[in-house]
Amino acid sequence: MKPLIIICMICAVLTPIWAAGDKEKERIQESTNVLKDILEAPDKGVPGSVLDGTKCVITIPSVKKAGFIVGASYGRGVMTCRTGDDFKGPWGGPLMMATESGSVGLQAGGQGTDFVILVLNDAGARAVMKSKVKLGADASVAAGPVGRTAEASTTGSMKAQMLSYSRSRGVFGGVSLSGASLRVDGDANKNLYGKEVTPEQVMKGEVAVPDEAKPLIAIVTEATEKSKEGKAAAK
Repeated sequence: MKPLIIICMICAVLTPIWAAGDKEKERIQESTNVLKDILEAPDKGVPGSVLDGTKCVITIPSVKKAGFIVGASYGRGVMTCRTGDDFKGPWGGPLMMATESGSVGLQAGGQGTDFVILVLNDAGARAVMKSKVKLGADASVAAGPVGRTAEASTTGSMKAQMLSYSRSRGVFGGVSLSGASLRVDGDANKNLYGKEVTPEQVMKGEVAVPDEAKPLIAIVTEATEKSKEGKAAAK
């Protein structure tokens, strides 16, 4: 009888941990689906000229069916960044991210809106990984250009550290997220990796990439390779 009680107690302790880890994996899977749809949107996707130089990609899905909350004030998503000190290496493992906002930009989409944020330079990538960043204040952000042949030619886009996009009810386009904040979701990363990890450890490959994240990394890798090839062919 005592062994049975002990087993039940262990299961009671471990079940919330397993459940939490499963939730993070579901978040990765939903982010993968959202990112794939947005990157492959015909004629209205992210321009290759923008994607080629991107250091990090942050996807914040609205997944009501999975029980996550992405609305006017709070959202959860996933970020992957290029490895290496100069962020020019292969795409690294996932980092769980959180966003909070009371801004008009994030509220406008309301429930059912997916967001993708591209981090364009080293300074923006380091800022997001080290601390809570308020977009528009701590890091500049602009609505991303849309269309396969579009160029990030506007003054705001050329100078911004990040470009942001949204998709709501099938409508995709650039959107300003100025006023929103981004931070690494430490608790979620602990749940996912089963221990405390730092963004640096993830980016250096010191922790194994979860199987659920490999399709996400593959999608970003393929998209950036295609944009690089397209850019080279245009010269």
